[in-house]
Amino acid sequence: MADQQINSASLDTQTRIFAGVDVGSKELVLVVRKNGKPFNPQKFSNTPADHARMAKKLNKLSGIIVCMEATGSYHFDLAVALHDAGVKVMVINPKVSHNFAKVLMNNSKTDDVDANTLAVYAERMDFVPWSRPSNEKIALRCFSRRINALTDQKTAAKNQLHALSATVETPKAVLKDAQAAIDQLDKRIDQLTAGALALIEKHPELSRALVLFTSIKGIANTSAIALMGELLILPADMSHREWVKFAGLDPRAFDSGTSVHKKTRISKAGNSQIRAALYMPVWSAVQHDRHIKAYYQHLLEMGKLPLQACCAVMRKLLHAIHGMLKHDKPFDNTRFYAIPSIAE
Repeated sequence: MADQQINSASLDTQTRIFAGVDVGSKELVLVVRKNGKPFNPQKFSNTPADHARMAKKLNKLSGIIVCMEATGSYHFDLAVALHDAGVKVMVINPKVSHNFAKVLMNNSKTDDVDANTLAVYAERMDFVPWSRPSNEKIALRCFSRRINALTDQKTAAKNQLHALSATVETPKAVLKDAQAAIDQLDKRIDQLTAGALALIEKHPELSRALVLFTSIKGIANTSAIALMGELLILPADMSHREWVKFAGLDPRAFDSGTSVHKKTRISKAGNSQIRAALYMPVWSAVQHDRHIKAYYQHLLEMGKLPLQACCAVMRKLLHAIHGMLKHDKPFDNTRFYAIPSIAE
């Protein structure tokens, strides 16, 4: 790093300036670049107070573009703070920055180096502005992710109870405690679900989206909340193909020359929460919607394995949801898949 300190007075306001922020759970590392040279990195705490302090500092640098990775939930509040302060923000997939670092042939990986790499990315690549979701959509995502976390805990607790029940030596008090843990998680999930539904009811856009989502057989309120929490915060101008890629459901082919031909798999280079939220509803839809079931059977007849067919249905269902929200129309299973007349 160049031995310089960030000083807004020394920066030419006519020169475009770029910054990268390496986001950690507790610490933020900021690197600002001007004329292709980095200033010394600055460190901030990943707290609301330091988000405001960073936003104030960056807002003084006219025209600055800030780049950061989408690191779970840790980047989100910072992106909101910078956006609300009028700073130009772009948020990229961590895999993109990882591959970009390879192109730059970075031999070291530290927080300072990563922040500088993100600043170089902002400097060299086209600016794609981050779209700030509304406060109610952010709140809904918080509800959905907390419900998902508690659901995972309940699944683990049920597995523990099953293991404890497999042996007669387990004391009844232990079994009772394990069951109490499951009951408590059920109660907490129900309370959060009620809170999410109350939030949805207050906002017409969310209420309408809930009606559209639940028009699909297999998607009830809980699944709808999980999907809405992830999908409604996406930029409105994203295409259905971009949705699929964002969810990591896009096919990934691997062929090289005449000898290397690996099986096509989904990339999984995206939001795993969307894939998880779609998985069980798809299996339910395959059971209860004849058109979705017919499409699934068609894929099996084409030689797809059950899990491959499931992923294909998930991908097609994501296309359908995108169209439903775009055109404000409920799910039409006849458009999802037209059953051949022979099978009628």
